[in-house]
Amino acid sequence: MDRLQGKILVVSVFLLWTGLLFVYSASFPLSVRVFGHPFGYLEQHLLGGVVGVLALTILWRVDYHRWAQVDDILLGGVFLIALLTLVPGVPGGTRWVSLGPITFQPTELGKLALVLYMGSSLVRRGEGIRVFRSGVGPYLCVLAAFGVVLVLQPDLGMLVLYACLVGFLLWVGGARVRHLLGTAAGALPILAGLTVAAPYRMGRLLAFLDPAGYQETYAYQVYQSMMAIGAGGVVGRGLGASRAKLFYLPEAHNDFVFAVIAEETGLIGALIIVSMLASLMWLGYQTARRAPDRLGALYALGAAFVLGVQVVLNLGVVVGVLPVTGLTLPFLSYGGSSLAVTLALVGLILGVARQSRIGEEARI
Repeated sequence: MDRLQGKILVVSVFLLWTGLLFVYSASFPLSVRVFGHPFGYLEQHLLGGVVGVLALTILWRVDYHRWAQVDDILLGGVFLIALLTLVPGVPGGTRWVSLGPITFQPTELGKLALVLYMGSSLVRRGEGIRVFRSGVGPYLCVLAAFGVVLVLQPDLGMLVLYACLVGFLLWVGGARVRHLLGTAAGALPILAGLTVAAPYRMGRLLAFLDPAGYQETYAYQVYQSMMAIGAGGVVGRGLGASRAKLFYLPEAHNDFVFAVIAEETGLIGALIIVSMLASLMWLGYQTARRAPDRLGALYALGAAFVLGVQVVLNLGVVVGVLPVTGLTLPFLSYGGSSLAVTLALVGLILGVARQSRIGEEARI
């Protein structure tokens, strides 16, 4: 193992254990009410962590070139499973699928599947990506197919994340900028229409523009979040001492867990968390730079980018500079599917870093 892989592992282990600590801290009051004991949500989160560590190990140790042989099968399988969320009577709900005791969110798996599919197909397409109809067009069709599922679930935040990922990989993959800008301009009216069509989305947008006017309704969660962050001060109230999680901040262990972290550890703790998340993104970029081929570079860039954008979107909501999206904070928010896929994406980055090391050793 080289230093780059070691650094990625150290940062990931720190974030994983920190996430477990704060999922427990933020969830135990609600867990006592729902499960009758303080460990209910932590136990479910741990299951996702176990699956994620297994996925990380596989993606780390298996030559990443093998994923290029099955990328379209993986993406198609995830899409079909995502369609099950729209079938009445399927256990799990509108975004989840239940298989016995296991409940997971298929669109979380879609993040990994999209990175693998786009990285592999961009390499196969080569210079053809510069032609809109045969280059960019097929990827927009894939995005539109997932978009229909995400709109019907509904999960507009995940759709925005997918769109950002597809646009970024098309850009680094060689697509013409004017094609991407034109596509983005055409998508804006669609996004506006989806926002207006759903009253709760329109309410979130209005609350973002006028938080004081919607303090008791759509802006309530963000308002409580900012109060918790402010109450943390520089050094925080202390581990476990958050007041916001005592049912003032709804679902404090989920999308707004960073507010609990900031309240309990203060500005110092919050900055450490943000710096560790940023470090992981930077290490992903460094892995891409050292990748032995274009496929590895696209895999590492895609994995780091999707994690980075999710961090930015989540933190932007928590501090009130972005409308509520419903996206989790990687490693730190409660959610087995989110944690498992986050660890899998880290495993993909590690897999590229490992092959870079093997390639360097072979040249010596």
